[in-house]
Amino acid sequence: MDTRYDHLQQAAKDHLWMHFTRHSTYDHAEVPVIVRGEGAYIWDSHGRRYLDALAGLFVSQLGHGREDLAEAAAAQARELAFMPLWSYAHPKAIELAQRVAGYAPGDLNRVFFTSGGGEAVESAWKLAKNYYKLTGRPMKHKVISRAIAYHGTTQGALSITGLPGLKAQFEPLVPSTFRVPNTNFYRAPEREGDLEAFGRWAADQIAVAIENEGPETVAAVFLEPVQNAGGCFPPPPGYFQRVREICDEYDVLLVSDEVICAFGRLGHMFGAERYGYQPDIITCAKGITSGYAPLGAMIATDRLMAPFLEGHNSFAHGYTFGGHPVSAAVAMANLDAFENEGVLENVRANQDAFRATLEKLLDLPIVGDVRGDGYFYGIELVKDKETKQSFDAAESEKLLRGYLSRALYDEGLYCRADDRGDPVVQLSPPLICTQEHFDEIEGVLRVVLDKASSLL
Repeated sequence: MDTRYDHLQQAAKDHLWMHFTRHSTYDHAEVPVIVRGEGAYIWDSHGRRYLDALAGLFVSQLGHGREDLAEAAAAQARELAFMPLWSYAHPKAIELAQRVAGYAPGDLNRVFFTSGGGEAVESAWKLAKNYYKLTGRPMKHKVISRAIAYHGTTQGALSITGLPGLKAQFEPLVPSTFRVPNTNFYRAPEREGDLEAFGRWAADQIAVAIENEGPETVAAVFLEPVQNAGGCFPPPPGYFQRVREICDEYDVLLVSDEVICAFGRLGHMFGAERYGYQPDIITCAKGITSGYAPLGAMIATDRLMAPFLEGHNSFAHGYTFGGHPVSAAVAMANLDAFENEGVLENVRANQDAFRATLEKLLDLPIVGDVRGDGYFYGIELVKDKETKQSFDAAESEKLLRGYLSRALYDEGLYCRADDRGDPVVQLSPPLICTQEHFDEIEGVLRVVLDKASSLL
């Protein structure tokens, strides 16, 4: 047994404050310590291997252990380790901005770099408010987002988030955010079997919210192409086209929050491209570097940049590490690999097989729904398939934290069992994965979920 990492256990418990973590869990248990990755797999400090079926955290598009990305980081650090983008520029940020703008749909030509996704969302809201103030509509500041949607942890991004349980302990938050229904067709009382009609209804609720608040006060609508929290809600046909019409009618900015969905997760560089709509702003992060360095971006249209090109105006906002030279160099190498190795093409070629493999699990009594797109899926767990009865809070606690999370990990599968909404298992494997990985995911899930059914 590998003992090189034994000294880290107590240090982790004494000093490391882990994120979104119940630390009492480790009072009488080890902290899982992941020490190595290669391809679609990771290894812990005991040498056990796990399939990384969450791509870290919807991040590791190219998988682990890429020498080319590591070399790009080292080469840039040797040449220029750091330079902020505060009135100065450096080559890699310029080159990456040009490249990202080239991928983005329409005239999304202006790239504002951040350290990560929450900062990108924060930047988008600040830009929306600032833009309307500079163009003579100073009352437009409110934001509309969807129920159960997650948009980040900073005070502004958390305010936009639609998860009351995440927000309560940090309130009061930034005012002026409002929620509309999401696109969870599986639990839609209005659907009556017509997906397109449900999508139209869900989109129209945005118009209702704008009218209720007063169009002269609403600045932006924040929507993910596929909503993550709640378990991967794809948009019904025509949904985003109707949202675009509504935003145009009321002069409201459409922000496509693609922190997860951009850079190949849905088989395209951007989810907006996948579903055929034109945002005013895209927020992104995660897959832009495949996790080899932290980086995010807000991508805006030329129209939104225009007021800041005049006179003494400036966007008084920024981050020390936004557009970091090493991160930008890694992103360029990452995007080179996307193009040279056909990563998007791999997702599009295999996405139907991934869906079909996961849908085999629908024969289990505990599996109510399998939904998602590309390499991004949620599996909703239910007590009763016929009635779609879900688990109460105590049952969900026992199922997810008392059994599933640990059992999946023990069986060699790293993924997420989540109950922000109804209980789901979320899957987001590296974009290099193929049928052998899909089969491994399905095999582990079948064993663990079948046992969960019997336990309950």
